[in-house]
Amino acid sequence: MKRMYFTLLAGACWLSFGLPHAAANEAEFVSDPVVLHPSNQPNRQPMVQPAPVRVAAADRSNMGGGFIEFLFGDGQGYQPAGTYQQPAYPQRPVMTPMGAQQIMGEPVMPQPMASQSAMGEPVRPAFDPKYEKQMVDYSGKEGAGTLVVDTPNKFLYLVQGNGKALRYGIGVGKPGFTWSGVKTISAKREWPDWTPPDEMLARRPDLPRHMAGGPENPLGARAMYLGSTLYRIHGSNEPWTIGTNVSSGCIRMRNEDVIDLYGRVNVGAKVVVM
Repeated sequence: MKRMYFTLLAGACWLSFGLPHAAANEAEFVSDPVVLHPSNQPNRQPMVQPAPVRVAAADRSNMGGGFIEFLFGDGQGYQPAGTYQQPAYPQRPVMTPMGAQQIMGEPVMPQPMASQSAMGEPVRPAFDPKYEKQMVDYSGKEGAGTLVVDTPNKFLYLVQGNGKALRYGIGVGKPGFTWSGVKTISAKREWPDWTPPDEMLARRPDLPRHMAGGPENPLGARAMYLGSTLYRIHGSNEPWTIGTNVSSGCIRMRNEDVIDLYGRVNVGAKVVVM
C-alpha cells in the first residue's frame, strides 16, 4: 500500500514538473504549419503542390515575337511561332482595308462597298463603253453630213456616206420631254453661257437665273443650237448620265464627244430627230 502511494506521488511530481516544458514545446510546434494526414480527413483531398515546369530550349529559327519577354521575364506565356492557340474569350476582328495582310493572326474583315467616295461625293456608275464614239455601218437614206438622233436607243449618228457613220452616245429627254422632227444647226458656241428658260425655272425655282460658261456649266464645252427652238446639242459636266433619259429635251453628249462633233459640222447642217 505504501509502495503504491509513493509511486503515485512520484508520477504526480513528474507530471507537474513536465507541464511547463510541454506547453513551451507546444507553442514552438504550432508556429509551424500543421499537416493533417489524409487518413484523418476522409472528405478532403490532399493539397498537392505542382511540380516546377521546365521549358525546353526552342529552336531560335522558329521563335515568335515573345522571345525577348521570355529571356527577361519569368519564362511564362512564351510560345514559339506556329504554336498560337485561340483564347477562350472571343476577340474583336481588326478592321483593315481589303487586300491587307492579316495582323497578329487576327482575321482581316473586308470593308463593305462604300456608297460614297473618300471626299463624301456620291459614287457614280461607270460609263458604258457601248456609248464610246465609234465608226459603224449605216444604211439610212440621209446624206453625208446629216446628224441623225436615235432617241429610243440614245445614239447620235454623223453620216459619213458609203454606208458608214460616226456614232456617239447621248442623253435624251425625260419621259414627257422627248420630241421628234427635222431642224438645222442655227448657231454654235464654245463654252456657252446658260440662261434657264421660264418654263424650266417654273419647274426648278432653285436654278440660277444665269450661269457663265465654264467647266461647271451644264451646257458643257460646246453647244449647237437647233433652229429657233430652245433645244441644243451640247456637252455635259455629268458624263454618267449618257445613255439615260435625263434632259428637258436637249441632246446631251460627253464634253470630249461634243468637241469632236463640233469640229466636224457647220452651221446649216441638217439634224433629224427620231
